[in-house]
Amino acid sequence: MKNKLLLLILFVGVIASCNDASFLDETETTDLDTDVIFSDSTYTVGFLTEIYRDIGFDTDPGRFSELFEKFGGLQGACDEAEFKASSKIKSDMLFATGSVNPVVIAEDAWEKPYQNIRRVNLFLQNLDRSPLSTPRKTTYRAEARVLRAWYYFILLRHYGGVPLIGDVVYETGDEIKTERNTFKECVDYIVTECDEAARDLIIKPTGRDYGRVGAGSSKALKARVLLYAASPLFNGSDVAPEGFSKELIGYPAYDKDRWRLAMEAARDIIRLNAYKLYVKNDETPGEGYFWTFQSSDKATDGALDEMLVELQTTKSTYKEQLFNPPSRGGSGGGFAYHGLVDAFPMKTGKAITDPASGYDAQNPYADRDPRLFYTICYDQHPMFNAGTTNVPVNIYLKEDGTPFDQDGVHTGTPTGYYICKMQFFTQASANWWIMPPSSRPQIRYAEILLNYAEAANEWSGPSDEIYSALKLIRERAGIEPGDDEMYGLKANMTYDEMKEAIRVERRIELAFEGHRFFDVRRWMIAPQTEAQAMTGMEIRLVNGVKKYTPFNVRQHIWRPAMYFWPLPYKEISKSPDLIQNPYY
Repeated sequence: MKNKLLLLILFVGVIASCNDASFLDETETTDLDTDVIFSDSTYTVGFLTEIYRDIGFDTDPGRFSELFEKFGGLQGACDEAEFKASSKIKSDMLFATGSVNPVVIAEDAWEKPYQNIRRVNLFLQNLDRSPLSTPRKTTYRAEARVLRAWYYFILLRHYGGVPLIGDVVYETGDEIKTERNTFKECVDYIVTECDEAARDLIIKPTGRDYGRVGAGSSKALKARVLLYAASPLFNGSDVAPEGFSKELIGYPAYDKDRWRLAMEAARDIIRLNAYKLYVKNDETPGEGYFWTFQSSDKATDGALDEMLVELQTTKSTYKEQLFNPPSRGGSGGGFAYHGLVDAFPMKTGKAITDPASGYDAQNPYADRDPRLFYTICYDQHPMFNAGTTNVPVNIYLKEDGTPFDQDGVHTGTPTGYYICKMQFFTQASANWWIMPPSSRPQIRYAEILLNYAEAANEWSGPSDEIYSALKLIRERAGIEPGDDEMYGLKANMTYDEMKEAIRVERRIELAFEGHRFFDVRRWMIAPQTEAQAMTGMEIRLVNGVKKYTPFNVRQHIWRPAMYFWPLPYKEISKSPDLIQNPYY
C-alpha cells in the first residue's frame, strides 16, 4: 500500500476531447510540476479534470482488458455473462470458478482509488495559491471532495472498511497510516463529505460544465452509499468468521433505521424535480431506454435529464469492439447467459413463468419486454454490419449441427447470445468507421427510483410511491400499461413479493452496468445465484423448423470469501497492520 499511497501523480495527460464541447475539452497539462500547475488557472482546472477520468473504471465492461487484447468486466464475474475463454488469468474468471485469491486478483480496485485520492488531496492542498476566483475555488474544492468520496466508495464496496487518510499528502519517508478504518467510519466519512460538498455546488452543471459533479451527483452518491450500508451483507450479517473484526466489513448489529436513511436520501433526489427518465415510445416501444445510453445524440431532446453521474469519453467503438459478434469485429467481452434472458418479462409486464403471459418456449423472443431487444443480441437480432443496417445475426445451427456462420452458438458465442446493451447497434459496429457516443452512465435516475423503492419497501412495506417508481421505469421501457394501468405489476403485493419484484426490475433495468455483481452480494443471495449451472440457448434447424433448447454452459462456484475482494497480497505483505478480508 505504501507504494500506492506515495505515488505522486504530477503529470496530467491530455484529456481526450468529446465530440460536443464539454469540460473535458479544455486543457493540456503534460510534464508540469505543481508550481506551474497551480500558478495557472487553466492548468489547475486541468488537474482536477484528470481526476474524473477513472470514475467508471470499476464498472467498465472491459475492465480486465489488456493493452492489445480485449477482456470483459464484472458481467463475467457473476450470473450475467460468460467470461471470455483464455489461457490468461483474469478476475472475472477467478470469481466465476471460485478460485479468487490475493495473489492473482486485479489490483485496480486498490490502486486507482488511492492514486486519485492522493490527487484530490494534492489539489486541495494547493488550490488556494491558484489564480482562480474565490467562487471558482469554492466550487472546485467541493467537486474534488465528492470525487474523493466517490473513490472511497469504490474501495468500500470491494473491500469493506479501508484506511482513511483524510487530507494528508504523504511524502517519501513519512509514516503512513495503513490500519483499516471500520466500515461505519468509512460510510460516515463519505456521507459527511457528500453533505458538506453539496452546499457549495449547483444541482446540475450544464453547458461546457456538463459532466462535472453537482449537488445532485453528491446526493446520489450519498443515497447509494446509504443503500449499501442498510443492505443485509453490511447491516449486522454474520458473514465474518469467529475472531475476525466484524466492524471492518459492516455494522456488528442490525438496525432497521438504516433503511429509513437510505429511503430519505433517495427521496430527497426525487423531490428535487431536476431529473427524469427519458421516455420515447412514440414510434418504437422502449426507444427512450435505448437512447439513454446514446444520450449526447439526444441532448436537446432531454436525454441528459436522467444522468446524475456520467463518465464522459470521446466517441468510439469501444463497447462494440468488446461485445459485437465476430462478424461485426467483436472480441469477446462477455456472452449473456440464458438465465438473464428469462428474467425479462413479456411486453405486458408479466413474467414468462406466468401461465397467462403467452410465452412460447419455441418462439422465446417474441412479444418480450422491449429492454430485452436493447440489452441482448439473440438469434436474428438485427445489427449494423459494414455499412448496412439491420443485418440479422445468425446464431442458429443448420440441420447437420454446423453453424450458419462464424457467429453461431458454440462457435462465436458459448451461450447462444451476445451483449448489445449500451451499443449503438443500429448505426455502428466494430468493423466500421462510424464512431458512436461512448460515454457511460454511472448513476442515472432509474437507479435512484429503484434505490428508493428498495429502501422504502424494507422500511415500511409496499406503498403507492413504490408502485409509482416501478411504473415509471416500466412505462419508459415500453411495457404495455394494461387495462389496470399496472404495467404487469401485481396489485397489493406483500413485502416479500415486492422485494422480489424490485430485485428483478433492478436486474434487467441495470443489466451490464456493473450493479449485479455487487447487488447479489449485498442482498446475500450470491450463494444461490453464483453457485449454479449457468445456461445458454442452442437453436437448431430440425426439418426446416428452428428448435430452441437450453443447455448448461458452466457450473459457477461460490465461496463465502467472495462476498468481498481480497486485499492485494503485496499490500498485506508489507503492512502487518493491514488486516486481510475473511477466508483469504
